[in-house]
Amino acid sequence: MKRSTMIGAAAAAALALGLLAWAFAPRPLAVELATATVGPFESTIDEDARTRLAERYVVSAPLAARLARITLKEGDEVKSGDVVARLQPVLTPLLDERSWREQVSRAEGAQAALAQAGKRVEAARVALERARDDLRRSEQLSQQGFVAPTKLTSDRLAVQAAQKELEAAAEGEHVARHELEQSRVALGVVRAGAASGQPFEVRSPIDGRVLKVNVASEATVALGTPLLELGDVSQLEIVAELLTTDALQAAPGSAVRIERWGGPTALQGRVRRVDPAAFTKVSALGVEEQRVNVVIDITSPRAQWAALGDGYRVGVRVVTRSEPQVLTVPVGAVFPAAATDAAPGAAAGNAVFVADGSHARLRSVQVQARNGNIAWITSGLKAGERVLVYPPAAVVDGSRIAERR
Repeated sequence: MKRSTMIGAAAAAALALGLLAWAFAPRPLAVELATATVGPFESTIDEDARTRLAERYVVSAPLAARLARITLKEGDEVKSGDVVARLQPVLTPLLDERSWREQVSRAEGAQAALAQAGKRVEAARVALERARDDLRRSEQLSQQGFVAPTKLTSDRLAVQAAQKELEAAAEGEHVARHELEQSRVALGVVRAGAASGQPFEVRSPIDGRVLKVNVASEATVALGTPLLELGDVSQLEIVAELLTTDALQAAPGSAVRIERWGGPTALQGRVRRVDPAAFTKVSALGVEEQRVNVVIDITSPRAQWAALGDGYRVGVRVVTRSEPQVLTVPVGAVFPAAATDAAPGAAAGNAVFVADGSHARLRSVQVQARNGNIAWITSGLKAGERVLVYPPAAVVDGSRIAERR
């Protein structure tokens, strides 16, 4: 055989072997990469919530009477003292004695309620003065370096809460005084009897809006029949039903972001109170859960959420932990690693795949906390290193990889 023929045959064989080796060689796995960065980290409790009025007032009939048609509609504005309903007393001789006793008891109860409301106002004033004294003491100690900043912040929030309690108690006293006035007028109507024929006017106890008209048409109503509901829509709060395990982390004063309420930007809020008693609620999957109401105040300016009303659905994020500068990676890059899957000498726990050139290297990491988007890494990784996000099942330590474009 000629020498040139032998060389050609050898070259063809080498080429065929090369093609076979290339055809059966493992291909790099296409993966998605992300960079470990230093930035802010927040742990939040996400839950659906609803708005509600801080104070709701039910206006009821103070005596058995014929109700004139109520012309107010839901959403109408009313001022304190405005006439919201008119009643024409309907007192038969058989009902005079009973009506007299009922109205006397009602007036005595209203008098006691007014006295109780006054005591609450005094108690609220004392609590406010105590909170202010604690704040002044904390400010003096803080200037000397004996009090932590968190204590000072807590005392300031306590002063704000005490001020709100005093305002609520004052409103309660105003309503109680109004109820007493109505009871006395109704008692006078019963005393005079129905002969006078003068209508009795039911007035609004607050400045606000009509939330619901219970009896719109003309009708004869009994004593205590609810006629309509009033409320001040500018005094809204948010109620979130959190699991009891989550509510333990939502301490009063915790920051809250209010989302999915229909506006262009998220609103800011703060946890005011965690109710002391929980209740049982059945989830959509039929699981019994212990939940507790968490009351949230909206701290954003009123102009930003003026469109919100009573009973609106919103989403809340209660911030339980906030760190300004920590090492983070996408939460999809971290996965539990068994001892048999970990790199040689590494302990079982959390792990990530780190891109080392064109190969993936398994590395154990320490995860301090995580939320729905990112994980906080305390050891095992450095800023700037690239990790695999949601690595395919075929990736193992040393696998060839190529970034998916």
